[in-house]
Amino acid sequence: MNGLDVAGQVLVVLGALVFVTAALGVVRFPDAYTRISAVGTAGGAGIVLVVVGTLLLQPGVSSTIKVAVIVALQLATSSIGTMAVARSAYLAGTPLRQTRYDDLDTEGAPR
Repeated sequence: MNGLDVAGQVLVVLGALVFVTAALGVVRFPDAYTRISAVGTAGGAGIVLVVVGTLLLQPGVSSTIKVAVIVALQLATSSIGTMAVARSAYLAGTPLRQTRYDDLDTEGAPR
């Protein structure tokens, strides 16, 4: 086993741990907005760690191109998807439990 294999396995395990902590956040966080934040962060960081780890386990030119496309698409779409889901939750009237002030409220009154 060489250094790239060890590094690849470490990155894959770290990515899996990011997903596990996000799953705990979905269960433990008090409102939809903090849960959405946990899932969005895991989507961005977890996938990148896993695919870069697998690249180190199976190096090659075609694998490198695939990983570059995956990372670019994931980082570009994860934040947009997270914001769209959070906006949908807000427009549906999901209550804010974690924050004191609603910056999107036109009247600016505390919730």
